[in-house]
Amino acid sequence: QVHLVECGGGSVEAGGSLTLSCKASTMGRCMGWFRQAPGKEREMVAVISTVSGDTTYATSVKDRFTISQDNPKKSLTLQMNSLKPDDAAMYYCAADLNWRSYCSIVDGAYVDWGQGTQVTVSS
Repeated sequence: QVHLVECGGGSVEAGGSLTLSCKASTMGRCMGWFRQAPGKEREMVAVISTVSGDTTYATSVKDRFTISQDNPKKSLTLQMNSLKPDDAAMYYCAADLNWRSYCSIVDGAYVDWGQGTQVTVSS
């Protein structure tokens, strides 16, 4: 089991930036950021292969968010720029230890989850 702890959430005005960090007890083959807003299903924000560095982004955040990893430090980062009110949600870090040829964008593939960090964006 992977222990994940997120931090960096907060309140920001639209157009602002936040950086989320996730500290992992061990890095999964794939690591991802997911989010869930009230009344909505959890959705993928960005995932990264810790082996190849390949990334996948949700269309809604592409060109605004950047996922990155630091394997020696066992950490995952999500840089969020040009934030919009629609980005407001609880953000979760997730790990997939399974060997895959590509990283899944489906939350069910990720077994280990952090407790989440809240992001609020005011218009």
